Amino acid sequence: MKICRLNRNIFLCAALLSFTSIGFAQTASKTAPNKPDMPNDNGATKSLHALFDEQWEYGLSRNPEWASTLGDRRWNDKWPDLTPASLNAEHEQELKFAQRLGAVDRSQLSATDQLNYDLFKHRLENGDQAFNLHLYLIPLNQRDGIQTTDQLTDAIHFDTVKDYEDWITRLKTFPTYMDQTLALLQQGLKEGIKHSRITMDRLPGQIDKQLVAPEESGFYAPFKRFPKSIPEADQQRLAAAGRDAISSSILPAFREMKEFFVTQYVPNCYDQVGVWQWPNGAEVYSFEVRRFTTTNLTPAQIHEIGLSEVKRIRAEMEEVKAKSGFKGTMPEFFTFLRTDPQFFYKSGDELLQGSRALAKRIDPTLVKLFGKLPRTPYGVQPIPMLIAPDTTTAYYFQPSADGSRAGTYFVNLYKPDTRPKWEMMALTLHEAVPGHHLQIALAQELTDIPKFRRFGGYTAFVEGWGLYSESLGEEVGLYDDIYSKFGQLTYQMWRAVRLVVDTGMHYKHWTRKQAIDYFMENAAKNELDVTNEIDRYIAWPGQALAYKIGELKIKELRKKATQELGSKFEVREFHDVVLGSGALPLDVLENKVNDWILEKKK
Repeated sequence: MKICRLNRNIFLCAALLSFTSIGFAQTASKTAPNKPDMPNDNGATKSLHALFDEQWEYGLSRNPEWASTLGDRRWNDKWPDLTPASLNAEHEQELKFAQRLGAVDRSQLSATDQLNYDLFKHRLENGDQAFNLHLYLIPLNQRDGIQTTDQLTDAIHFDTVKDYEDWITRLKTFPTYMDQTLALLQQGLKEGIKHSRITMDRLPGQIDKQLVAPEESGFYAPFKRFPKSIPEADQQRLAAAGRDAISSSILPAFREMKEFFVTQYVPNCYDQVGVWQWPNGAEVYSFEVRRFTTTNLTPAQIHEIGLSEVKRIRAEMEEVKAKSGFKGTMPEFFTFLRTDPQFFYKSGDELLQGSRALAKRIDPTLVKLFGKLPRTPYGVQPIPMLIAPDTTTAYYFQPSADGSRAGTYFVNLYKPDTRPKWEMMALTLHEAVPGHHLQIALAQELTDIPKFRRFGGYTAFVEGWGLYSESLGEEVGLYDDIYSKFGQLTYQMWRAVRLVVDTGMHYKHWTRKQAIDYFMENAAKNELDVTNEIDRYIAWPGQALAYKIGELKIKELRKKATQELGSKFEVREFHDVVLGSGALPLDVLENKVNDWILEKKK
């Protein structure tokens, strides 16, 4: 999933999107007692929700790109302010919000609002910790950042003359945004908070793709698709202004970026991989592990869980290989799956059409698994070629808040001869439905929870649900051949391997080659995908741990509910309970499911 794609702090995604709590597993069960809701009209409740609304508005004003993707046009002519003074002011304001929250009498809140209170409090604490760790000095990586900002044109609407004029203003002010971004990276070099060279070697090539004629620039895309409601004279005027702004502002800014990366940033990045090289590396990684998993598991514990899962899934793979009739070893079976022409489409267009066909095949099965489905539709589109060579197999981008843009399942069409058919069913189940689109669209349609919960998320829940969703294909007969079943196991193995290699590189000081070799030894994914995956983990420590940890918890809760409820267990009801409150920390989800089990027993 790519929920953080347009947020200004790609490394952290903390300002609005990733509200994972530190130490939540130790506090939520104590601070959110199961008691009847009280009337929501007392002073404490009104103060709490007024604070939620004010902080949400402040967050949008600080993250204008994110506001634009939600369909809020109020800041469509602005970029974020990344100057040190502005970032410090934002931090001070967040501390003031925390002080105001502390003044709210929590005991006077309903059970629902006590949970909202706790989630909001830990969100603010997370932001404070992230700021103090100076994670804002990593504003981009090889997958996301200012070098992919032209993709914003696909996320916002251009319906009126003002929409175009706002975009032109953004184009003209882009150099300031670029200068501020490069200043953060320069400060990161001074403080030792910087990327590894192997991942940043990709950036100059990405920047080159922005250094094109104005009419070929992604920033010019809106001027190629004017709505008929805009008069011809205005279209010509706006298009000319757009070309001029790209020539005078966008292109010089990217030339400056290219010069900075080639001469200053890349040569001074770390030669080795792993956040352990940072001055505060151990503290940063522990923070990221807790933040992304919403648990208090240590890197060492997660590494051991990964090794155990790899062993378990490997045994299942051996069983499936035997059923396939293949007589060779597992490495030979991997080579067969990676290279045999029968497993690949011949063109990117065929791959895209195949992905769309799978999505439509899944859609009718959802009623067997869910009592409630989202109203918001989704589409299947190709990943922009600007970033396709450097990114993963697919990702999902959530709908706009105003309902004007559907959810999107993005598929990588780069080198279709490396995108096997046998992995596509599991991939579609994860990224589209019943994975990310179903869960996120349902959450956004909840009107009885605060916006920071409707449009935010916890990686362990969101990605854990996506991984769990892959297993649901088995229940409705979607893995109808032995190779697609092996594809599901390959994806299970992929996420188990992540636990080993992410902790390996960032905690145990593994090399990049060690990580790639371990991945290739245990999964049938091709080397291009494996390399891109490993480089993603290098640049985004801890995030990849959330998938398997979240999935294991959801499966654990389903097993418990099945055993305790027996004939009373109904899978559609279980899924509606899991998804019914939006994304939650894993311990809060466990409390919710336990309460449902007790209620069903009565």
